[in-house]
Amino acid sequence: MDGALPLQAVFLLLLGAQLGGAGAKYEPTWESLDARPIPDWYDDVKFGIFIHWGVFSVPSFGSEWFWWYWQGAKSQPYVNFMTKNYPPGFSYENFGPQFTAEFYDPRQWANTIKASGAKYVVLTSKHHEGYTLWGSKFSWNWNSVDVGSKRDLVGELAEAVRNTTDLHFGLYHSLFEWFNPLFLSDKSNSFKTRTFPNAKSLPELYELVMQYKPEILWSDGDGDAPDTYWNSTVFLAWLYNESPVRDNVVTNDRWGYGSICKHGGFYTCSDRYNPGHLLPHKWENCMTIDKRSWGYRRNALISEMLTIEDLVQELVETVSCGGNLLLNIGPTHDGRIPVIFEERLRQMGKWLEVNGAAIYSTKPWRAQNDSLTSGVWYTCKPKEQAVFAVFLKWPANQNIVLGEPKASELTEVYLLGYDGQLEWIALGDKGMVVILPRLGPATLSWGWTLKISNLNEIVVNAT
Repeated sequence: MDGALPLQAVFLLLLGAQLGGAGAKYEPTWESLDARPIPDWYDDVKFGIFIHWGVFSVPSFGSEWFWWYWQGAKSQPYVNFMTKNYPPGFSYENFGPQFTAEFYDPRQWANTIKASGAKYVVLTSKHHEGYTLWGSKFSWNWNSVDVGSKRDLVGELAEAVRNTTDLHFGLYHSLFEWFNPLFLSDKSNSFKTRTFPNAKSLPELYELVMQYKPEILWSDGDGDAPDTYWNSTVFLAWLYNESPVRDNVVTNDRWGYGSICKHGGFYTCSDRYNPGHLLPHKWENCMTIDKRSWGYRRNALISEMLTIEDLVQELVETVSCGGNLLLNIGPTHDGRIPVIFEERLRQMGKWLEVNGAAIYSTKPWRAQNDSLTSGVWYTCKPKEQAVFAVFLKWPANQNIVLGEPKASELTEVYLLGYDGQLEWIALGDKGMVVILPRLGPATLSWGWTLKISNLNEIVVNAT
């Protein structure tokens, strides 16, 4: 690929450059863009599924950063793996034809994700390796239509999700590419030249939005280049003002070096981010079932997978503190969701069938966790004047002490999934002891929820 700018890219960039004119609602400045409210639907849904899938799923060793660790960092375990298992001269590009996706059934994927109780899904349309999961005009001969499965993997999942579920469909896109010569040239020029974003990254973003109309655009991988190099504010102004998803689209904060946890839509701050306290800005905890990798690993051990208890705790803590949880799975190169991931997703769905009222469409309460009993996390629904207390360990004496609720004579307490009111005892002006029912082994779970209404206080949103 030479440095010439494709005509399509010139047209799209000229279109974006005109956005600062009359009638534009959002200007291409962070001050203007950051003032855009995040669409309500995103805060309501709380739980989504991330899918890391790409050519890295073929070697499926170490992590999705396989190419970089092998040929960039020259990490010894990766070098040894290639030396032992592949012939001399084998290149990363040789993995491309092996990304076959013969068992890829997008409807089955959509149904499995729906069964998890998630309300949105985000697929990696392109990771840092540069390979696109759709037939991008700007990634010639390094995309899923030209090399590998010969299928539009993004389009097939978008169609399945929209035709068979009520999930919101989102796409991840990496701004930079490890070994793209255009990016490396710009980098050597201290990003004073902008050949790569003009010829590759920005045209891909416009193409993704126009072709697939994602409701979430999850940017990543700034390559240590500032947002001015990526022309991020101009693109986002177009996205919010003129694009076909301008009213409902949600974006994150990874639009250039220095923008993370500072600019954009919801904040991600870092991978696996869970502050454990309420934040003043909407945020998302993107994290993995596999503790060591976002992509599929053939050599993963069961001890390296988070348990369902771990995942429920992560969800509850995240939502109590005002965040969304984006839980990642890594499919195989042939298109299967590994059974350990499917099991975790279906377990999450079973838990949410009973306890979802404490998660979906909730707001943070004045207290995020309890002051007397550890492992108790709160959410609320102000319109219902209801507070939810999710506790992760069943007390041995059948009584749970809550230090935060201010009970009144009219207070009612229910255990979600159990019929009938529960008895309780007030602890002065603040706090209560709730007498739990005796449950048999069949009703045991990975976390339980008390719904408490008619408290001696007005239930309000803490943010």
